[in-house]
Amino acid sequence: MKILLIGANGQLGTDLCRVLAERGDDVVALTYPEFDIRNGEQVRCALDSAAPEVVINTSAYHKVEECEEHPDIAFDVNALAVRAISLECERRGCVLVHFSTDYVFDGRKGSAYSECDRPEPLNVYGVSKLAGEHLIAFNTERYFIVRTSGLYGLAGAAGKGGNFVENMLKRAVSGGVLRVVHDQVLTPTYTVDLARKVSELIRTDAYGMYHITNEGACSWYEFTVKILELEAVNVTVLPVETKDFPSPVKRPAYSVLLKDRLHSAGLGTTPIWTDALGRYLRSRLRC
Repeated sequence: MKILLIGANGQLGTDLCRVLAERGDDVVALTYPEFDIRNGEQVRCALDSAAPEVVINTSAYHKVEECEEHPDIAFDVNALAVRAISLECERRGCVLVHFSTDYVFDGRKGSAYSECDRPEPLNVYGVSKLAGEHLIAFNTERYFIVRTSGLYGLAGAAGKGGNFVENMLKRAVSGGVLRVVHDQVLTPTYTVDLARKVSELIRTDAYGMYHITNEGACSWYEFTVKILELEAVNVTVLPVETKDFPSPVKRPAYSVLLKDRLHSAGLGTTPIWTDALGRYLRSRLRC
């Protein structure tokens, strides 16, 4: 399969490159800043040159605090550029794969969200990603929108922006007590597992919206405790509330995602988050 991969040097993009190559796909990898999805001419030239069957877009403006300060950039990257890509894909008859977020939900439901639940984003990032979802659905029929959450991968460990696991380990070795919120619940997701499931999904024609995360759920506090336990790091971790960390960004308190459509497509389950974390920690030692 001929695949054009946008954002190939990010956490998810790096693992997608490897997983797709292992399956024998012909992957054309595009990286930022050499390729900017906001540049319409670059997008058109890239698709003309690669002539892909599938375009996978992992690019996003996802620094949530910066999105509040620069909503224009958030909408340029997460919505308007996505619209342009969807139009080019529709014009050429290729499939578009795009990634969205659990932050399209407000978390007030108090239980896991299915693909059919109504989004109610709380912040600029979530609104901009939801806008991108709608623009794809409006402009093309052959698409996969994949909502996910709490991504971490080896590209982050290698210094390309970091991830939550690495940040917690750095804070732990620096000494002192860690204070981590316990009232935000999600499913941390290993990019290798997400990449493998996406690789399966694009072999189907079951287009539409999907939730893909690891299995299970935990708070950021519980996630931190498990990280330190698996790495045998002895440091005190205190559970605190979101209100103890004043922020201009509102975050959902409960954003676990049900994977109903993944099951309906016959693609089964994903590994539980604790198993995924253990594999990640072992893999980083080999880097």
